[in-house]
This record gives sequence, C-alpha cells and structure tokens, in this order.
Amino acid sequence: MDLQAEKIELVKLLLEVEDEQTLNEIKAVLHHDYDFYDDLPEAVKDSIEQALEDVEKGNVRSHEEVIKEMKSKYGI
Repeated sequence: MDLQAEKIELVKLLLEVEDEQTLNEIKAVLHHDYDFYDDLPEAVKDSIEQALEDVEKGNVRSHEEVIKEMKSKYGI
C-alpha cells in the first residue's frame, strides 16, 4: 500500500472513533506531546525519584567500581 492510501485508511479509522480520550491520545501522539512518565506505575516513579535524589547527593558509584566489587565478592 502506498503512502497516500495509508493516510486515507488512517483517516477512515479516525472518523470511526467515538471516544474523546482516544482522540486526545491520538492527538498527543501526532503532536509528540505524549509523556510516558505519567503512565508509569507509582513504584517505578518512586524508584526514579530516589535515584535522582541519590545522584544529587553524590550517592553514586561508577560501573567500574560495581564490577570490581562484584568480582571481588563472588570471585569472578
């Protein structure tokens, strides 16, 4: 199917939509306004916030440090 035919099919599907929320979601996708963060589970959001706080406080270690510790701890 060529691009023009695909567009026509999308318009046909769009005309069949009756739900306002669905239309808003389609608009958001087309306008690139969609922010997936809002759809994340609260536990994931909490983990992200905690990680950002840790970074701000300097409570971080490099990948190399973690690998070195794991090799030492588990004899890898």
